[in-house]
Amino acid sequence: MKIRSFPRPATATRLCAALTLSFGLAAGASADVTVGVILSTTGPATSLGQPAENTVKLWPDSIAGQKLKVIMLNDASDPTEASRQAAKLINEEKVDVIVGSSVTPPSIAIVEVAGNLATPVIALGGGNAIIEPQEGARTWAFKMAAPEAISVQRALEHMAAHGVKKAGAIAVSTSYGNGFLNAFTEQAKDHGIEISGVERYGAQDLSVTAQILRLVAAKPDAIYILSFGTPAFLPQAELVKRGYQGKIYQTHGVANADFLRVGGKDVEGTFLAVAPVLVAEQLPEDDPTKKAGVDYVTQYEGKYGAGTRSLFGSTAWTALNWLQATVPVALKEAEPGTPEFRSALRDALENMKEVVSPEGVFNMSKENHNGIDSRGQVVVEIKDGKWKLAQ
Repeated sequence: MKIRSFPRPATATRLCAALTLSFGLAAGASADVTVGVILSTTGPATSLGQPAENTVKLWPDSIAGQKLKVIMLNDASDPTEASRQAAKLINEEKVDVIVGSSVTPPSIAIVEVAGNLATPVIALGGGNAIIEPQEGARTWAFKMAAPEAISVQRALEHMAAHGVKKAGAIAVSTSYGNGFLNAFTEQAKDHGIEISGVERYGAQDLSVTAQILRLVAAKPDAIYILSFGTPAFLPQAELVKRGYQGKIYQTHGVANADFLRVGGKDVEGTFLAVAPVLVAEQLPEDDPTKKAGVDYVTQYEGKYGAGTRSLFGSTAWTALNWLQATVPVALKEAEPGTPEFRSALRDALENMKEVVSPEGVFNMSKENHNGIDSRGQVVVEIKDGKWKLAQ
């Protein structure tokens, strides 16, 4: 493995380490498939970026007989930094594809740069704003997280089945929170659930006391926290502090071991709709994602320890699965390192059919650059500090 340092950003908040992982024996640059990976390994989305970084380090040294070269950067959870890095990877490093970022705002920033420079993006962020509407730069973007509509549908189905009649929501003020809030407000009535109140807060806020007091005053049967990573714990901690006795739901934005560690007893009994990898071993034998999920978890936890699995690590493994499915197709059209190869790779991603990963089963089309269906979401409960497939 070669390690190459890049110049540090001018400010400490944008400090990033850059690793060039050059796998395999030395080969000519033209023979390498070059992948730029931009992750949020510091900042508010750290708990999402770090397991993805760990997973990338487990990637193989080649795809379809071509050496795999990976250049990994940290955007510090900052869209401006993500945009700068995307331009650097494309203009200076001549990457064939960019994987990242960890959350929605920097993912959108990457797409704006990469799409306008005709470079495909496999986004790990969750918001549908990354790929919708399918026009302009977004025609070069693909994302794997289940759409907010599917995830919220699963959560609402669970609420309705467990007697929830009134539910409040608190959403982080980002495109991620906006997407989930829109889906929640659109679907709640169809499931017989009244929305008792909606509050907002910033990802950097230190208190949500006023918002939680207003939500709890309406006496909802459940409160849905529409946030990600460490910021998602703030409303939950406040609910526990105030003695809230109703059900608490989170989104897949908290599906990592850090949330369990930081939350401790305060997150016991929380429900969330999430990709099946989180409970891979608990899935029925006929679940199409079970084998892929168990295989990934075995490798990841074998390297990093029992219980370290994370949805956000598995997204990076799904990115690899996509590349394994599409690079061989693109190689039939052009050599890596060329505009023709990047275009062929984009087309191959758009035409993926029944590609199975720990996240779900993907069928892309010109109109749909996510391609996941209901097989990509299950409801889990946090029980005894672990993820349990919910009943």
